Amino acid sequence: MPGTSVIGLQWGDEAKGKLVDLLTEQHEVVVRYQGGANAGHTVVVGPETYKLSLIPSGILTSSVQCVVTGGVVINPKTLLGEIDGLVARGVVVGENLLISDRSHVIFPWHMSEDRLLNESTADGENIGTTQRGIGPCYRDKVGRSYALRLGDLFRPTLKDRIEHIVAVKQKLLSALDNSLRDTLDAEAIYQEYAEYAERIKPYVGDTNCYLLNAVESGKQILFEGAQGSLLDIDHGTFPFVTSSNSSGVGVSAGSAVAGRFIDRIIGVVKAYSTRVGGGPFPSEQDNEAGLYLRERGHEYGTVTGRPRRCGWLDGVAIRYSVRLGGIDELAIMLLDVLSGLKELKVCTAYEINGKRTIDFPSHVDQLRDAQPIYETLPGWEENIEDVRHFEDLPQAARQYLEFISQYVKRPITFVSVGPERKQTILCGANIERCGSV
Repeated sequence: MPGTSVIGLQWGDEAKGKLVDLLTEQHEVVVRYQGGANAGHTVVVGPETYKLSLIPSGILTSSVQCVVTGGVVINPKTLLGEIDGLVARGVVVGENLLISDRSHVIFPWHMSEDRLLNESTADGENIGTTQRGIGPCYRDKVGRSYALRLGDLFRPTLKDRIEHIVAVKQKLLSALDNSLRDTLDAEAIYQEYAEYAERIKPYVGDTNCYLLNAVESGKQILFEGAQGSLLDIDHGTFPFVTSSNSSGVGVSAGSAVAGRFIDRIIGVVKAYSTRVGGGPFPSEQDNEAGLYLRERGHEYGTVTGRPRRCGWLDGVAIRYSVRLGGIDELAIMLLDVLSGLKELKVCTAYEINGKRTIDFPSHVDQLRDAQPIYETLPGWEENIEDVRHFEDLPQAARQYLEFISQYVKRPITFVSVGPERKQTILCGANIERCGSV
């Protein structure tokens, strides 16, 4: 059973949704296994643009089974809004969507906690939370006592559980901000979520059982990662990270499918670097080049609309994510955005405390002190949006791709030159010319 995993190798926003959409037709099941509605995947199909947060990008192919596992935290209102929006546009959403009864549920108190507790670090730098309650929900999941899973919404004890949790959360919120005293209404929350439960019920089931059976029956499964490897709660730029394992190591924990059943892992890389919110960003360009990348690449958050910080490609960070996730091959996205730049830079090493290194540091202070060491390559003026074959790319574009591949020691198999499905160069026949080493 050849399973495929798609993992972002940067700080998210690598255009993973487009690649998943392209690969969906080769698979029978598409799985979303971590994160929450803080993730945004954009898929362009002809004149239509779809922005997805919780539902796998495979939903646009009705013959494919989409699965949202217990590793994902769910706001039922957001989920239902996404379903309604898809259905209104003619997308089939029915038995082709299965949501885990193990998924943890986001409640109003989680969003209140998010606003109060996660605004900044001790030194005042903003972590970049979307304030959608994802972090506090994961916190309760680990704490266990005040957590509710999707399956709990259908149990007769739901009202009692909500009343108990509200009593505790109200004390916590009031202690932090007196203006929040008596803002949680247990009865109203129960009624609201009971209504959500009725609407969601047809989609809910045991995804662990479904996926383990799918593995044994040899179904082709595609795992869709959310966010990016450098935002991994354990292995990213902590504390400026997300609340789940968003690198390749999180696939099995979130999906319940052992790594031995995944034999193709594709790392998705934007042709330059972006980051949202706070945290160190060694190759950031807070200048004309960074502004050029932001405007050319329309670098504004799918979920929040926030402008993204932009900079040159960070090879050190990508090399780390490649090794961490066991990446087999690369997909380079948004290459077209670089057209028009006279020269390009790739960070190939850091200088930290006077020492040169190609290893990604474990502590955020070291990364903040890192001075990027760049390799400069020629740019190109040509518009490449209509290019469909590697050999038709400008020489400088080919050189850029080859340099990336040789630096991280992985072949490039996909190159995206625009948002549409057709704007993709498949390098399978030219894998050596794409820089395979």
